[in-house]
Amino acid sequence: MESAFRYAYLHGFASSSKARKGQYLAARFAEMGLTLELPDLNRPSFEKLTFTKSLEVIDELDAEDERPWRFIGSSMGGYLAARWASVNPDRVDRLVLLCPGFALAQRWPQLVGPRRMERWEREGELRLPGPQGEMAPVHWGFIEDARNHPPVPEVSCETIIIHGRRDPTVPIESSRDYAARRNHVELYEVDDMHSLIDSVEYIEKRIFEFFEIR
Repeated sequence: MESAFRYAYLHGFASSSKARKGQYLAARFAEMGLTLELPDLNRPSFEKLTFTKSLEVIDELDAEDERPWRFIGSSMGGYLAARWASVNPDRVDRLVLLCPGFALAQRWPQLVGPRRMERWEREGELRLPGPQGEMAPVHWGFIEDARNHPPVPEVSCETIIIHGRRDPTVPIESSRDYAARRNHVELYEVDDMHSLIDSVEYIEKRIFEFFEIR
């Protein structure tokens, strides 16, 4: 019997459709007879990535089927899941956000340092670790485009956030504040880092409970 919903895992920055958490969850979904879509959001490439182009990937995926979505988004993918849901509230039923990268554009100076940030803008690109761990020149247009999107999207659907208390990339205070201000958002804290690799079984359990997959 076909599911009433479609499911997708949206990967983070410097990741891809081959992300470990995505692959792990897709295998668990398959065991339940369900498909977890794993779109590659690096459009047109990791080096030329923008939020706008990544959101277009979801638009195209959505056009293939009328069933509503239940998204799992990690880091930047968590932001994109929430952003797409805020623009298309009738198309998203529930969200699971893993260390969501809210206010990412504003946080970049802390991540790379003010001097490298200035050089990035001046030279038009900055070499950063890519999806395969290689260093790749990411264009400044990524930051310019991100600034055209709200730092913290508003979503109307039921949402859970799973965030590591030891996350150095996206401090857990970001998710604590987001959940505290919204009654339909519930935060689960875990003793983990940003990757949440040590928490994948816990994440699986929470997702299956929240998505009512049995």
